[in-house]
Amino acid sequence: MWKLLEPRRSEVEFTAIRAQGPGGQHVNKVSSAIQLRFDVGASSLPNALKTRWLQASDNRLTAEGVLIIKAQRYRTQEANRQDAWARLLELLERYVRAPKTRKATRPTRASVRRRLDSKALHGRLKATRQGLD
Repeated sequence: MWKLLEPRRSEVEFTAIRAQGPGGQHVNKVSSAIQLRFDVGASSLPNALKTRWLQASDNRLTAEGVLIIKAQRYRTQEANRQDAWARLLELLERYVRAPKTRKATRPTRASVRRRLDSKALHGRLKATRQGLD
């Protein structure tokens, strides 16, 4: 189902940037890392999905609702571009389904009784430790 909700390539902006970390003499000359920018609010995704995504506490989302993914796992731009796209789809899949609503439950009468009995036992044990005045 989520393949139908795939964002359009025109909504995603890829930028080549320099990768971090060690790399030798060649590292300062090439931009092999990819930064993916995806404006969730302005995308063609369904509104319910967009609101779930924008309300999530994700450090990759800016205050304006732009998702930023930095891919620098591989040594080539194309491999990093595919990695960033795969990570975007993985995030999209996480927010496709609405989370289940929690049903309020109550503890059983027996579990309440066991808890109160253990509290009473612990209180009696501590009372025997008190010194005589």
